[in-house]
Amino acid sequence: MRVDERLNVLLELHDVISNESGDFPQVIDRAYQQNKWFTVENIRLALKNISGKFLNESKLKQWISAYPLKDANPKTIGIVMAGNIPLVGFHDFICAFMSSNRVMVKLSSKDEMLFMFLLHQMLQKNPRLKEWITITQVLKGMDAIIATGSNNSSRYFEYYFSKYPHIIRKNRNAVAVLKGNESRDEIEQLGFDIFSYFGLGCRNVSKMLVPEGFRFDFFFEAIDLYSKLNEHNKYKNNYDYNRAVLLLNKTPHVANDFLVLKEDVQVASPVALLHYEYYKNEDDLTQKLERDASAIQCVIGKDFIPFGESQSPELWDYADRVDTMQFLTTLQ
Repeated sequence: MRVDERLNVLLELHDVISNESGDFPQVIDRAYQQNKWFTVENIRLALKNISGKFLNESKLKQWISAYPLKDANPKTIGIVMAGNIPLVGFHDFICAFMSSNRVMVKLSSKDEMLFMFLLHQMLQKNPRLKEWITITQVLKGMDAIIATGSNNSSRYFEYYFSKYPHIIRKNRNAVAVLKGNESRDEIEQLGFDIFSYFGLGCRNVSKMLVPEGFRFDFFFEAIDLYSKLNEHNKYKNNYDYNRAVLLLNKTPHVANDFLVLKEDVQVASPVALLHYEYYKNEDDLTQKLERDASAIQCVIGKDFIPFGESQSPELWDYADRVDTMQFLTTLQ
């Protein structure tokens, strides 16, 4: 299948998503019934970014122009998709597909319905894709692997897939850098970076680096528009559990009705709990970011990715800063 044919497949898929063609609204609702973390709002947020950034014609053409794509000698690329947020593995799929390779996908049980619907739409328009895209429960016969999971599962991936060229991803999260002079609107936008997808994505802010003397009362006032999070049963259960553990252990913390803040050097934090750490000056801030670089997916702030844009990566914003397309197009 030629590169231009593959591009057309993705452009047709763009129209399916943008127009919510066919049974798509019902599929979205069933995906929520299957996984209550996947609210309709969160599913549509994921679809909006896929449609607007990943399947945008001009962006796609700009993106693939940087790589030596060849129609001959395709490889078989295995992809282990995570299931933390809706269609989180779709970027890996696009990379493998547009790099002129065959794609073998192992879906997460938490996120099967949406991808299978999109694949069905693709196959309806182009039945030849059955030769190029396979869904499987057991990955075998591939030439390279891309696997995403937790720190624990990554150790299994490293062992099991060590003989293949591979990209294996572990837990990472976003960090927000605050200067202390942010406007209310900027803090509200930061709230989106924290709370979208209930904080389950690798690009969600799980920790704030704040200057000494930072006003947390202003922070809590500005994020109050997200208070309806405590109406979501799973999120509220996480909040209650994390707050109870801190209270029982007499661990210092501050909280409102839907978010707990705890001083901690760790980047990753549980759902409904946000870590923070003070910095003294710019040098101290730089040192802390460098110290935690291996655990940071991206940095949000005035001098970094703007507040509110953590969940809008471009095609060329690769996870863990590993160029997936370069990896795939240089396989021997």
